[in-house]
Amino acid sequence: MLEARNIHKVYRNGGKDVHVLKGVDLKIEKGNFAAVSGPSGAGKSTLLHILGGLDSPSRGEVIFEGRNIHGLNDAELCRIRNEKIGFVFQFYHLLPEFTVLENVVMPALINQDPKSKLKDVKGDAAGLLDRLGLGQRISYFPAQLSGGEKQRVAIARALINKPSLLLCDEPTGNLDSKTGKEIISLIKKINQDTHMSVVLVTHNTELCSFADIAYSLRDGILAN
Repeated sequence: MLEARNIHKVYRNGGKDVHVLKGVDLKIEKGNFAAVSGPSGAGKSTLLHILGGLDSPSRGEVIFEGRNIHGLNDAELCRIRNEKIGFVFQFYHLLPEFTVLENVVMPALINQDPKSKLKDVKGDAAGLLDRLGLGQRISYFPAQLSGGEKQRVAIARALINKPSLLLCDEPTGNLDSKTGKEIISLIKKINQDTHMSVVLVTHNTELCSFADIAYSLRDGILAN
């Protein structure tokens, strides 16, 4: 359902080319949980952003559900990112002026069917938050939450449109080890319960034990 073919990424820095990714090939079957580990600066986030259409490769293709996403126009790519791909980031990216519930419903409202009702969307979001242990926090603001709670809200937001692919960029990087393992266990449970494909990038090799398949990214080369 997701395949990266010969992905290269070159940045121009100080008049020199920096070759971050050097011909990465990756294939994720539907329902698989894959982890990519490597040191800081190895290009893990760059790879994940290319897989999710947030960045473009200098060379290569990303095939998602049979389509080369980097051959699509901006409107088509935005629609796929909104409806088919969920993103969970290290820094949560919650909007501080909105409540937990409001943060979660936003992706569902972007391409909302005019016939659907805001009440229904909020009901779906509230049910999702309850399943993630945040049923008593829906009216809270992000500043009132712990780091683990913020990440659960971010996960709920990523899941609200029922995507087929979840991309996680260092989701435990701002959490203590105990809370981090709880978050990864939650992601694993979601993967098992929904058969949603997951790609996790992390510098913490211990977290790779949760994955079905683990890769290592070093010096721009991916290996397993």
